[in-house]
This record gives sequence, structure tokens and C-alpha cells, in this order.
Amino acid sequence: MAATAMNVDDSGMAAAAAAAAANGQARPRCMSSYVDEGSVQSHRYYLARRTLLEMLRDRGYAIPSSDIDVSLAEFRAAHGQSPDIDRLRISNSLRSDPSKRVLVYFCNPGPVKVTSIRYISGQIANKDGLSGLILVLQGEMTNQALKALDLFPFKVQVFQITDLLVNITKHVLKPKHRVLTDQEKQRLLKKYSIQEKQLPRMLKNDAIARYYGLEKGQVVKVTYSGDITGTHVTYRCVW
Repeated sequence: MAATAMNVDDSGMAAAAAAAAANGQARPRCMSSYVDEGSVQSHRYYLARRTLLEMLRDRGYAIPSSDIDVSLAEFRAAHGQSPDIDRLRISNSLRSDPSKRVLVYFCNPGPVKVTSIRYISGQIANKDGLSGLILVLQGEMTNQALKALDLFPFKVQVFQITDLLVNITKHVLKPKHRVLTDQEKQRLLKKYSIQEKQLPRMLKNDAIARYYGLEKGQVVKVTYSGDITGTHVTYRCVW
């Protein structure tokens, strides 16, 4: 009976496909056509690198849209199924101040030790021209390695690759965030006759604060939109 039912289903799908073709419609895709036959490794690198490019663009760095819009197939054509992490590095300057440059460095899989940090330091040719470094980890970082980061003369941010597979600012339930300039912050405080410590707080390790690379004292405008609640705005100060 099961075989008979299967044959009926198959013939039904074939009939549907034939009818669609007769009407000039595209044939329905088989579920197997949605399976990604490439490596998981290349897919993870692709997603993380795209999120990083979007992150840097949102921070004001000069990131071409063509770099962000690269498809997974194009990425694999350029980097293969087992990408060389040295080729995944990103180096860009701020649009408003080209002298400020950031470097994104992908670490090898496994734990990151002091020797790894020393190696990365040796790979940076011009430290004086660098204002920030982002390290993408695929394992844990030892306490000694974390302490070694303080030796860099610029800000160092550390992300796990799993934190970058999705851009959190694009989540449908996430309200819109915009970082205020210093001038906008001062106008806000003056308008309401308050001090920054009286604003609602956002911790430095908050996912949004980390995404934008915010420092203590910076203020973010948060816009909530909903069918029931409507649109309302609040402000949060990084603490």
C-alpha cells in the first residue's frame, strides 16, 4: 500500500510539473536543490566576513557595496571550499578621516595563545597607521593572550566567528539604533536639562555596543516601531 501511495504522489507531482510547463510557469524546485553542497567552513567564513563588512560600513568605514554584495558562489570561486584566512583580512579607512584605519584578522581554529598574539603583532606591518584591530576567533582565548592584547597601542576587539554568522542589527525584532555625534549628544542633554548618567544605560558588552564599537559615554538613539505600540524613541548611554 505504501508503494502504491508513493506512486500516486510521484505521478501527481509529475502531472503538476507538466501542467505548470504547459501554462508557461516555472517547474517547482525539488527540495534537494536547496541543499548547500559546499563546505560548512567556507559558508561560515562567507557569512562572518559579510557581517564584518556591514559592521565596518555602519561604523563609517569606506566599504564598497560590491564587496558586501558578493554571493556565496562568488566567494567560493575566489577562495575555494577551504579559504586561506590570510586572504580574508579586511583593511579599510574611515570615510571622514582616511588616516584612521582598521584591520580585521581571522585567527586559526583552536585556542588562541600568547604565541598567536605575538604572531599577529608581527604580521602587522605599520602599527602606527592603525587605529583599531578586530580579531575573529574560532576557539577560546587564554587569559595570558587576553592580557597581551593590552600591549597593542590601539583598540582591539574580539569576536567569536559564531557571533558574526548573522547581523543582529537586521533582526526583524531589533529596534533601529543610531549612534549620536558628540554635538547631537550635547543638544539632547541640553534640551532635557540632564546629565549623561541620567540616561538609560547600555553596557559596553551589549551586542549592539560591540557591533558599533562604542565607548563609555556615547549615546545611541533607539527607535521602536510596532503595529500596536506605534513608533517611539528612547536614548541609551554606554556605560
